[in-house]
Amino acid sequence: MRKTKELLAELEKYENKGRFHFRINDVLSSVCNIPARKDYSGLYAFYSENKELVYVGISGREGLDRNIIHRKDGLRGRFLTGKQFGDRRSITFPIQMKLDGISILEIHWFVTYGDNAKDIPRPIERAIIEMFKMENNGKRPRWNKRD
Repeated sequence: MRKTKELLAELEKYENKGRFHFRINDVLSSVCNIPARKDYSGLYAFYSENKELVYVGISGREGLDRNIIHRKDGLRGRFLTGKQFGDRRSITFPIQMKLDGISILEIHWFVTYGDNAKDIPRPIERAIIEMFKMENNGKRPRWNKRD
């Protein structure tokens, strides 16, 4: 059986990928290096400074015809304007980081659907979260909502 780290390592196969750091006093839109492309969907993973996986999220969904439905503002827009903890990430990240004793987030992003990649992100996200739960007594990464 594969492990969460192995599933995450498999994401490195995607051509369009990157990472950046976010500190409590940073401006999220300034440090984010996800390309502003409306035809990119994919996955992002957040790690604390001690390499703990704290969140897995996606942008884009599968339509009834099994093709991708990109968000109107793509992967970058979803990341920047998406809500987490009741408000936009740019507002809630510093608050939640302080509450959780996290001084820096390392954010990894992967375009799983765009250009030459054609993988729907939801099944990848589900596989990672399910494996994480199996390895952690049924618990999800701490910033992922409950089922």
